Amino acid sequence: MTSRRKLLIGGAVVLAIGAGGVGLAQAVGGDSEEQVTGPQADRAKAAAVKLAGGGTATGVERDDGAGAAWEVEVEKDGDEIEVRLTDDLKRVGIGGDDSGPGEGSDDD
Repeated sequence: MTSRRKLLIGGAVVLAIGAGGVGLAQAVGGDSEEQVTGPQADRAKAAAVKLAGGGTATGVERDDGAGAAWEVEVEKDGDEIEVRLTDDLKRVGIGGDDSGPGEGSDDD
């Protein structure tokens, strides 16, 4: 085997490992601003809308802070509500996205 071919194979292996690492990091999630899609995200949206008492889910993200696994934005009556859920879709907290004075979140 020539050294050029060895370098080419080695480079391809390094590239494949790097791409796999990036894919794994994205799949595992964490606290990112990227919207999540798929059946689990759809279930989180449905649970959040139910907990908010209606409205429309406008976005869903994975969250790793304060016991929450999901962060869902729900639009209801012109307001945006942030619903935080555990991995099994139990309520962690609900609050206004832009809470001003007198509009506190009822996070638990």
